[in-house]
Amino acid sequence: MQLPWRLAMHSTVDSFRTPEGVTLGVEHFGDAAAPLVLLAGGPTMLSWPDALCEALARGGRHVVRYDLRDSGTSTTVDPEAPAYTLRDLAADAAALARGLDDRPAHLAGVYVGGMVVQVAALDHPDAFSALTLVGTRSVAPGPVDDDLPDHDPATMGRRFALPMPDWSDRAAVAEFAAAGAEILGNDPAAARTTAERIFDRMPSTQPAITMANQLGMVFSRLDCEPRWRERLPELAIPALVVHGRHDPFFPLGNGEALAREIPGARLLVLERASTAIPAASADEIAAAMLAL
Repeated sequence: MQLPWRLAMHSTVDSFRTPEGVTLGVEHFGDAAAPLVLLAGGPTMLSWPDALCEALARGGRHVVRYDLRDSGTSTTVDPEAPAYTLRDLAADAAALARGLDDRPAHLAGVYVGGMVVQVAALDHPDAFSALTLVGTRSVAPGPVDDDLPDHDPATMGRRFALPMPDWSDRAAVAEFAAAGAEILGNDPAAARTTAERIFDRMPSTQPAITMANQLGMVFSRLDCEPRWRERLPELAIPALVVHGRHDPFFPLGNGEALAREIPGARLLVLERASTAIPAASADEIAAAMLAL
């Protein structure tokens, strides 16, 4: 199936079925014989900008971005009561990596997808050769550790004061995304476009499904135990931590902590970025990932 927003660089969209029977929506860029870079969505694959995927593919990689469960074209059952855990999402990443290439993959995660990626690299070390973590932190949704900065209260107050849209109305959802992006310091126009693309890929416009796709709310209902932060020093693969200087949701200190606690990790601070990956930073991030 070819989606209507065909990219300048050739890409293909299909699906992958895990041994557990979960279908994951995936999109491929570049040469399938090249080393694999696997991009876990946060929660949808569109959290990863087209420009970054294309830059990695130009760098000689087989780039695959995919939707987590209950988002995009992946298996959706009941986002309000997910019958799986963070560990299951990590196992999905390992199964996808092994199914696409018999060599270990470079695994990358953004936002809540970064939490999946940390656990996947710890629980399935043989499946991965490098790690990139973008705009994420080392503890699950909920109360943060005392030494990590939590969400900026003023920004979150403004963000959560926005009235919820009619989740079945494409235009209302897009405007809600744009308004939230402006509060967070992201590009409202880019957020509006991404929200429209996410909406168009959903299997249903039921409110719970739309909200899960747009906001990743399913993560607040997942079983994320046991903790994994204390295991980060076990990681023995090259790692890159990318974080926006002005991120009010997971402030920069979260990325700095990840870079300290993962042996040998490099920290790349995007000086003009907030929570989203700016298209203008695609080449810089791609170069850092390709150097791992």
